[in-house]
Amino acid sequence: MAEFIKIYPDNPSEAAIAKVVKVLKEGGLVIYPTDTVYGLGCDITNTKALERIARIKGVKLEKANFSFICHDLSNLSDYVKQIDTATFKILKRALPGPYTFILPGSTNLPKEFKKKTTVGMRVPDNSIALEIVRQLGNPIVSTSIHDEDEVIEYTTDPELIFEKWQNCVDMVIDGGYGDNTASTIIDLSGQEPIVIREGKGDVDIL
Repeated sequence: MAEFIKIYPDNPSEAAIAKVVKVLKEGGLVIYPTDTVYGLGCDITNTKALERIARIKGVKLEKANFSFICHDLSNLSDYVKQIDTATFKILKRALPGPYTFILPGSTNLPKEFKKKTTVGMRVPDNSIALEIVRQLGNPIVSTSIHDEDEVIEYTTDPELIFEKWQNCVDMVIDGGYGDNTASTIIDLSGQEPIVIREGKGDVDIL
């Protein structure tokens, strides 16, 4: 059964974040808060953990469209091809924030994603998520957790999330109520920016 851990977003406890990082390093799956909906994440370098997430989502790992959660834009060069100044300016304006940007993938992508030509990158404006990635030392691969409820697409109450997911994951973080609006997805991999999904992030940043 998963561990349920309370972390305050205003001032995330170093010890609590270290506990989360330990779970991730050991190949565990963690449900954590972002600036939009709660996410399900694992260490990007752990193949077994990536396979577990793909199984939970019912997709083949190499075909999965997971986001990479980064601490800041310095992680970009690890996984993204050289981008032009205009694209970089959009990223600087928008991040950290409620956006997922689709960018051209580089040859350094983890082997599980080698066939992908693009990657979805996020730098959420949430201190818990950012601290986890900072302490871990590399991005986490993440996907939103959906709800079967037809009215509410995303569960916002951490206790309800724990109730539902406790047997599938290793840790659920209670970082307060989540949002029920997902991130805005913008494709920056082509000549012109394309809004794929309008979510919480304002598209006026383009």
